[in-house]
Amino acid sequence: MNAEQMRARTDKFSIDIMTFCRGLPGDPFTRSIALQLHQAGTSVSSNYHAACRAPSRAMFISKLSIALEEADDCVGWLHKLSVIGIASGESISALQQEASELVAILSASRKTAVTRRNRRGY
Repeated sequence: MNAEQMRARTDKFSIDIMTFCRGLPGDPFTRSIALQLHQAGTSVSSNYHAACRAPSRAMFISKLSIALEEADDCVGWLHKLSVIGIASGESISALQQEASELVAILSASRKTAVTRRNRRGY
């Protein structure tokens, strides 16, 4: 997957998260979780885009690490919503799958970037 495809994928993920959060119940407890999920989901895309524009390898790794952390947060929030029964069905399952795949991709990308940095000594 190239950078443009990954940008499109993280953008779609953030839009899917926003749409999902809008459909959650409006009680204060759920809204609190939805806000954190929304922030993490949109941050994945924003930080991946920033990584692609990074002026240095160090900044690239930093932004990629943030995107990874936020994707992992999405995995956690989606799991909690599912376990406590606030959301179920295909929409949350698809988001859980995509969040997990993004974690794997971003983790592998960061590992590659760190390895290359360490080989080159900067």
